[in-house]
Amino acid sequence: MNKGTDVMSLSRDEMETWMQQQSYPKYRGTQLFESLWRQRLAGYGQISAWPKELREIMSRTAPFYRLQAVTVQKAPDGTRKILARLSDGQQIETVVLPHHYGYSVCVSSQVGCNMGCKFCASGLLKRTRNLTAGEMLDQVRLANDLIASEEQGVSRVDLMGIGEPLDNYDNVVRFIKMAHDSHGFNLSHRKFTISTSGLIRDIYRLSQEKIPVTLAVSLHAPNDALRSQIMPVNRAYPITPLVEACQFYFAKTGRRVSFEYALLAGINDSVLMAQQLAKLLEGLSCHVNLIPWNPVPEHPFSPSPPKRVEEFQKIVQNRGISCTIRKELGQNIEAACGQLRRREDAAHHIEL
Repeated sequence: MNKGTDVMSLSRDEMETWMQQQSYPKYRGTQLFESLWRQRLAGYGQISAWPKELREIMSRTAPFYRLQAVTVQKAPDGTRKILARLSDGQQIETVVLPHHYGYSVCVSSQVGCNMGCKFCASGLLKRTRNLTAGEMLDQVRLANDLIASEEQGVSRVDLMGIGEPLDNYDNVVRFIKMAHDSHGFNLSHRKFTISTSGLIRDIYRLSQEKIPVTLAVSLHAPNDALRSQIMPVNRAYPITPLVEACQFYFAKTGRRVSFEYALLAGINDSVLMAQQLAKLLEGLSCHVNLIPWNPVPEHPFSPSPPKRVEEFQKIVQNRGISCTIRKELGQNIEAACGQLRRREDAAHHIEL
């Protein structure tokens, strides 16, 4: 067996082929996939359907590493924020969120992020590497383990954690397809949301994948001048071609595009900005998600007052565009992605 095989990132079909290549029956691959993701077993030793000899051989020749929860914070509303350690010692964040329909999990796709958005905590942590499909799947497993006592499982997955998902395109698509497998988490493609800062080429690419996920575009400004100031990615992927890509995505998938808009006091929350946003999105099948910004100490912004948020919403809605204000969950814990990891890293460096 190849000791370098990343078992946790193999699809079920690949596991079946891989086991056959090792002279084992094809069904052993299905059993392994189910053990990893449906049963969420911690190691080969727990696969009771396997003979002892096979469990021992696999443990030696194809070991795998489960994410380890370093810190788990729980807010009064039931939100859990997890700082998890990867096999190489790097750390990521995963958030489990309660809703009326059950639980969603906010998954990280990279260790750090290179997009450099001026209001984002994740952008303060430069990308170290991409996460594998298995590491993203294991965040869902970890979330399911945390809520297992409540006899519930994750029913939605949002790729909105640390990192730019479309900057890790191949692994993200592989992750979604594996999580969709009926022998694993059995999650509908329609229960996935991919958040992007606007990598236009990959939006077109995603539209051809035949996986009807929800696309959420982090817009945060209605014109190029302001967006380029607070989101450097706009210099490479400006607003007009970005909106055209979103129109194409809807035409190919039938999935309404969401636009994320974090309201920053005195920066992007004026009446004029609301009017510009409504005009920009006029005629597009979309939804605007207004986000009360979570303050990040390193950034010189303030959240818009609730009254201003409501006024902004009304202006957009009055132009016939669906617009809601995101419910604030996870208060009293480091709510913005990247804050918990930065705090833990700082504490670690002080100890050293």
